Amino acid sequence: MAGDWSHSLFGCFDDFGLCIIAYFVPCVTFGQNAEAIGEGSCLTCGICYLVPVLNFFIAVKVRGRVRESKGIQGSLLGDCAAIFFCPLCALVQEAQEVKGSPIAQSMSRQ
Repeated sequence: MAGDWSHSLFGCFDDFGLCIIAYFVPCVTFGQNAEAIGEGSCLTCGICYLVPVLNFFIAVKVRGRVRESKGIQGSLLGDCAAIFFCPLCALVQEAQEVKGSPIAQSMSRQ
């Protein structure tokens, strides 16, 4: 069953604290997103996010995994466009989606 994102791409300010953290240290937010969906550790993914070109590819991979895990409609092309043209908005949107998810909660308890 396909659904939609719980927050729009430009709903960055729905969680102002998250928006500020993503703006100043996007590598931390990205690492937390990746860890929440089981794509790696926060530290490893956060460091990879600082490497130009590599960051684009791993961001697309993580966004795709978030979509798949939540049953959200979309495509690889749409993921690429969101990350290329509005990377921080896409990052915050993903973080809002995984925040409070059963996967993220179970991983934080371990």
